[in-house]
Amino acid sequence: MKLLCLTLMIVLLASASQVLADGDAVAGAAVFRKCAACHTATAHENRVGPSLIDIISRPVASLPDYNYSPAMKAFGADGKVWDEALLRKYLPGPQALVKGIRMTFPGLKSDKDLDNLIAYLRNPAAAQ
Repeated sequence: MKLLCLTLMIVLLASASQVLADGDAVAGAAVFRKCAACHTATAHENRVGPSLIDIISRPVASLPDYNYSPAMKAFGADGKVWDEALLRKYLPGPQALVKGIRMTFPGLKSDKDLDNLIAYLRNPAAAQ
């Protein structure tokens, strides 16, 4: 009986942690406010930074109507694609990962903020 209860508890905790890791798009919209001065995630409009519509699964430095820095072009030259893993490496310290980029954002330090922001970037409409 104890083993059954312990197994059930482990399964429930594992399920809960998976849900938390997926993030919350509504909370991610609030995190995105830190990015919104330079980026949009809901319009095909470049600002100081490129539009982030469909950023997940998009090749790095690939929007034809945005003038990426030489550093960002070099970073993407080998075919890198923005996926969740790469965003998790990039967003905590963009300048640390890609030396010489123009982006001055200091980064996101919270895993929860990363989870939520990625959930928002995956589906901005879910935040409405």
